[in-house]
Parts: sequence; structure tokens; C-alpha cells
Amino acid sequence: MRQLSTQDADFDSQLTQLLAFETVNDANLLKTVDDIIAQVRHDGDSVLLALTQQFDQHPATTIQELELSKESLADAFANLDDEVKTALTTAATRVQTFHERQVQETWQYEDELGNRLGQKVTPLDRVGIYVPGGLASYPSSVLMNAIPAKVAGVSEVIMVVPAPKGILNPLVLAAAHLAQVDRVFTIGGAQAVAALAYGTETIPAVDKITGPGNKYVAAAKRAVFGQVGIDMIAGPSEVLVYAEGETQDRADWLAMDLLSQAEHDRIAQAIFVTTSEAQLKAVATEIEKALAELPKADIARDSLQNRGALILVKDRAEGMAVINRVAPEHLELSVDEPDALLHDIRHAGAIFMGRHTPEAIGDYCAGPNHVLPTSGTARFSSPLGVYDFQKKSSLIYCSEAGSKPLAKTADILAQREDLEAHARSARYRS
Repeated sequence: MRQLSTQDADFDSQLTQLLAFETVNDANLLKTVDDIIAQVRHDGDSVLLALTQQFDQHPATTIQELELSKESLADAFANLDDEVKTALTTAATRVQTFHERQVQETWQYEDELGNRLGQKVTPLDRVGIYVPGGLASYPSSVLMNAIPAKVAGVSEVIMVVPAPKGILNPLVLAAAHLAQVDRVFTIGGAQAVAALAYGTETIPAVDKITGPGNKYVAAAKRAVFGQVGIDMIAGPSEVLVYAEGETQDRADWLAMDLLSQAEHDRIAQAIFVTTSEAQLKAVATEIEKALAELPKADIARDSLQNRGALILVKDRAEGMAVINRVAPEHLELSVDEPDALLHDIRHAGAIFMGRHTPEAIGDYCAGPNHVLPTSGTARFSSPLGVYDFQKKSSLIYCSEAGSKPLAKTADILAQREDLEAHARSARYRS
């Protein structure tokens, strides 16, 4: 795992190289995805079934076999162990409680001319959520995507999840039941994104697609954007852990927080930033100790070698500068008074404050969404939320008297823009 210091002469270029990553610009990948989308648009159900049989070795022989009944979802939940059922329900409740605070309401006001202006908030009609599939799948992704949509008032939530060889994790189905998903199809990849975007004989077209997936899914989401809305082009998972060498810090905790992201994927990114050289060395030692016993040590080690870093900064100001440069998906602040740092942090998807708030809690049950901007896009993007499933219409009502002065203003400006019909339309009301 590389070690960097802001005092290195080439630190800036090293950091740039560390952060450089692009998953969906490969020409062969884009051509493959475009071909799949074109096939699904042209042939619908038949090619969707064929691609699912080809890529997932799914045993289904008809498209109808790829849809799961609501009874099967309810059964999956009912058959969970009580401990797991309680944990899943607790997570779902907390996610719903948090997102209920994000609901935006329609509003209006009357101006000094007696005109009414405002904004009408309307939920999307139908959305599609993509959930990674197989045995190593993520029921938490179901909750994080479906619950905000339902809180927003979306009428129909369509879930797609690949089922390699027809196998699905029952927890994913149980989560779909808890989150009140309306229809579930066991399809995945670019073909699932295409089906959601354009519709087939069986799968209805949606207004927006959300949820993480592999590079084929990411490329397909980018390709269909415009036909439908999307949440984001999600890259590999990231964490940046910041500490200052205080005696209360435990190097083994910090190391495990880094490894909790590294075990996700060989291209995940874990970065540790500290003002203490002794702490940096201690964390490096604890990482090696932990790797000796982690079940996914091979994945984590590759991740740390490929994209991980331990960064020594001179002081807090330099630490904040590095954080904002990285704009991490997950940011942990392992300090005594994390609130004191918030003013200086401008770019982060989610901020985990204090030593007792590991990123892992946010993944499952804290409440805020775990679908977060990656690859530096926290500079301009936000976590998935209720607002992603609502749209807004402007409301404009002019009274007869209130219209006259505005029409005069519009008339003058339209003439300056050489739009005579605009000017006359306004002038008739002045």
C-alpha cells in the first residue's frame, strides 16, 4: 500500500494519478452495450430471455418465469430467522424515517401585484431499481433504492436483479417485500437497463433507473440517459478516513474501516489521511495483521495495492484540502470534535462523524442513503434521496391587473431579442 506525504515534491501528481479512474469509456465495452440495447429495443422479450439464459445461465424457458410473485417475496421474509428478520426490519424502518424528512411539498405565494407563483411537486409515475444479484447480493441496496421512491409517492417500483443459474439470495426478496416493491424480474446487465428504459411486451418502461451495478450496467445507464432519468454513473466504492493521531484512536479500528471498503472490490479505494507519522505506521501494521485473517483478503490486498494510500499531511488545513480534492464517497472523521471540521469540508458523499461511527453502519442501518456519488462526483452530486423520485412544475397565475406591468416588461425584452410574436403576445395583455 503506497505511502504519500504532502511534503513530497511530486505529491500533487501522485494524488492525481491515484484518483484517476474511468470505468465506462472503453470502446469495446460501449459497443457491446449499444448492441445489447439495440437488440432489446428491437426484439423485446425474446432477446431479453435469450440474453438472460446466455449471460446468467438462467433455467427459465419463458419470460414469465423471470418474474417473481409477491407471494414468493412475502414467503422469503416469513422464512427468515428471527434475528435476521429483526435486523432487516430495523434497517428498513430507520431508512424510511430518515427519508420521510426529505419530502418536498407543493408551495405558492402571492407577489405584490396580486399574482400567484409557486412550485408543484409530483412523484414520478414508475421507476426501475437495479439490484446486484447472485449469492453475494445486497438486500441493503433494495431498501436504499425502493424506500425513498415509495416515500416520494411513486406509484410503481419495478426491481430487476440478476439470478445466476436461477439462484437468488432470499434476503434480497425479503427486502423487496419490506420495501413494498411492486414487481420483481430476475434479469440483469445491460439488457435489464434497456428493458427498463424502453419497455418490452412484459416489462413496462420506467421514468427513471436507479441503483448500482457492474461496468455494463453503468455504461447502459449512461447510454439510455435522456430516454429515462438515472441517479448517477456509479464507480467503485471509496472511503477516506481522517485522523490526527490522538491517543483515543485505535489503529486496529482505523485499519478495519479501510479494509471494509477494500474487500468490496479489487478496484475499490481506501485512503487514510493523518497528521501523525506514528499513526500512519501503526495503521499500516494493523492492516497487514488484519489481512492475515480476512476471508476476502485477496480482494482487499489487491484493492489497497491498486488504489489505496496512506497520506501524511502537515496539519488539519492540509488534511481538509486533501479531503476536498478527493471528494470521497464516504468520509470518516476520527477526531474528538468532528463538528468543528464540517465548515471546511465541501465535497463528500456521506460524512461519518466521530470514532464510533464506522462507514459500515451507514451501509446498512443508520438511515441516510448509501447510494452515493463516487469518483469525485461529490463535487456536484448528492446522495440518492426522495428528491430523486419527485419532479417539479412551476406555477404561474397572473391576475388581470397583475399581468399588465409584467406584460410590459416582457414586451420590451422580447423586442430586444427580436421575437415579435413574443412581444405582441405580451402586449395584448398590457
